[in-house]
Amino acid sequence: MAATDGPAVIKLGPEDAMAGLVLSTEAHWNQTEEDWRIFLRDGIVFGIRIGVLLVATAALLPYSGNNAWISMVLVTSSHRRRGLATRLVDACLETARKNGLTSWLDATPDGVAVYGPLGFTPTLQLRRLKLAKSARAEAPPSSSASIDALRARDRRATGLDRTALLSAFAQRSGSRIVSANGAIALVRDGRTARHVGPLFADNAAAALALIDAIVRSETGPLLLDAVAPQEAFLEGLTASGWTIERPFQRMRFGPATSAGEELPFAVAGPEFG
Repeated sequence: MAATDGPAVIKLGPEDAMAGLVLSTEAHWNQTEEDWRIFLRDGIVFGIRIGVLLVATAALLPYSGNNAWISMVLVTSSHRRRGLATRLVDACLETARKNGLTSWLDATPDGVAVYGPLGFTPTLQLRRLKLAKSARAEAPPSSSASIDALRARDRRATGLDRTALLSAFAQRSGSRIVSANGAIALVRDGRTARHVGPLFADNAAAALALIDAIVRSETGPLLLDAVAPQEAFLEGLTASGWTIERPFQRMRFGPATSAGEELPFAVAGPEFG
C-alpha cells in the first residue's frame, strides 16, 4: 500500500492520551494514561483518524546508543486487516532510519507474522504471567532500593541507558523498587493489575525469593513478563500459582548496537503495559 493511500498518518499530541487509552483498553492491555503520556511526551506517536475517531496508533520511543522502541501498535477492531498497523510501523521505521536508529519491539505471535516480512529479526522470547491475589497483604513490604541501583542493573543487563523511562515509572504514586539478596525489581500500577518488572537477580533462587516477598506484600492481581530462557524461574513461578497468559517475541530491525552483560529474569513489559 502506498503511503498516500487511505486516511492520513498524523502525529499525535498530549491531548490524545485518553483516545490512545481507549484503544489499549479495547485490546485488554494493561497501560494507564500515564504510560501514554510518556510516549506522547518523550517519543513520537503516529495515528490514523477516521473523522474524529482515533482508530490506530504506533509509537517510537528513542533510547541511548542509537536505539528506539516501537510500541502502542494498536488498531480498533472495526478497522483491522486494512494495513493500518503496517503503515504506522512503516512511519516509525522511516523516522528511525532517518535518525540512524535500530528499532526494537515486543510482538505477539500474530505480530511476528507481520513484522518478520518487514525485516525484523527475532531475539528474546518472553512469557506473560498473571497471579490472582487475595484482598489482604500477609506481610510488610520487602526492603526498598534506589532508582540508581535499578538503573545501573538495567543498563548492565540491556546495554541501554533507560534512565528517563525507569525514573518516570518509579516516580509514580504507588510505585516501589524492592531488593533482597542481590535481586532487584520495580513494581508499579497498571490499568487492571500491578506490574512487576524489570527484575534482575544473581540466580533463579534469588529472583523467586524476591517475587515471593513482593506477592506477600501486595493485595491485588500481578502481571510479570518473564524471560523464557530463565527456565528455572518460569518453573518456580508456575509451581507457585502464576499462570502463563501468552508468549511474546522481542524483535530487532537494524544492526545490534549494544549487548547486555547478564540476562534479566523479567522485563518492563511488552509495550510497557
